[in-house]
Amino acid sequence: MDKKDLFDQITEVTRNTEDLLNKLHETQGAMVEIMEENAELQIENQHLRERLKQATAAENEGTKNTKYGLSKSLQNLEKLYASGYHVCNEFYGKHRQDEEECAFCLTVIYGDR
Repeated sequence: MDKKDLFDQITEVTRNTEDLLNKLHETQGAMVEIMEENAELQIENQHLRERLKQATAAENEGTKNTKYGLSKSLQNLEKLYASGYHVCNEFYGKHRQDEEECAFCLTVIYGDR
């Protein structure tokens, strides 16, 4: 083998090694960015789960007051209705005669929400 060919081969191998090393550094940098983003997303996800748990607990706490899951305002209307007064738009505040039931009042208290 000629000295020039040997030198050319060594130069080519060195260049290839440098190219591979540069690619390795680029890949390592990209991997670090991905790992940092993944860690940030995991932290954010954990915070969101805790926030969701708090919101769900607060919502459940507000609806555990009666067996029907009524809010405070609807519970107040239910008490007024149980006291013998209308809570519907038609007869609001009027006394119910002979404790008869009013479909309008029941819809206001227990209807679709």
